[in-house]
Amino acid sequence: MTAYHLTMPDVRTTSVVFASPHSGRDYPWSFVRRTNLDERILRSSEDAFVDKLFDAAPRHGAPLLTATAPRAWIDVNRSAEELDPALIEGVKRTAHNPRVASGLGVVPRVVANGRAIYRGKITRKEAMARIEEFWKPWHLALNTLMDDSVALFGEAILIDCHSMPHEAIESISHPRGARPEIVLGDRFGAAAGSDVVDRIEAAMTAAGLRVARNAPFAGAFVTQNYGRPAQSRHAIQVEIDRSLYMNEQLIRPNNNFKAFKALIDRVVADVSEIGQSDLPLAAE
Repeated sequence: MTAYHLTMPDVRTTSVVFASPHSGRDYPWSFVRRTNLDERILRSSEDAFVDKLFDAAPRHGAPLLTATAPRAWIDVNRSAEELDPALIEGVKRTAHNPRVASGLGVVPRVVANGRAIYRGKITRKEAMARIEEFWKPWHLALNTLMDDSVALFGEAILIDCHSMPHEAIESISHPRGARPEIVLGDRFGAAAGSDVVDRIEAAMTAAGLRVARNAPFAGAFVTQNYGRPAQSRHAIQVEIDRSLYMNEQLIRPNNNFKAFKALIDRVVADVSEIGQSDLPLAAE
């Protein structure tokens, strides 16, 4: 199993980079046979089919980087230092980290709703092997794509693509009285320039989507690590309500998948155009 799949456009025409860190679904058999969970529950922490939703990116001049390893195996949207002492042998307890404490470190202990993945602990050697073989190559590829965007266009805009359970937004209010369908996370302005986020939100609202910012998801390690707006590096996490395109219980595309994907294709085209504004300058 490779760490990622990278689809490049024939010609890069935009500074935008699309990445899906949680849509991997290649489950090693050695992992599956050790878990307490059946396939459906094990897959509950996947951002299932998000890679397919955004697969139009290369047609609009933008690269698409997608994980192959599942989130339950290794979470590339966590720091490599977020090791869970309750799961990994020989790891010392450090300052409180709410993600690690909840079982969602770089090697997760639980899937959705806190359900334990393993019957016991795993070795530190095994955890570090996953980081070496999957986490590090993913981030090397993403960092290279961002550097290339800056070199070509003078800026980089990362669209960090995710999905969220419908229940996660049931308690979130919206100015127009309806729950948001999309949540944009820019870590409250720390990870991306407001003008960039404004244009991304405008592209989504133009497609008829209800958009909120930073609640309940403001962005995790990827947006924190790659978002440096003062250096013309912007990172925006996009969370999509899963019920719009899939049956969450069966983890299958629903009857609206084709229509919703066509809508996201238009959004991808509009967002890609945001990164084309510096093209003439980049060619000089």
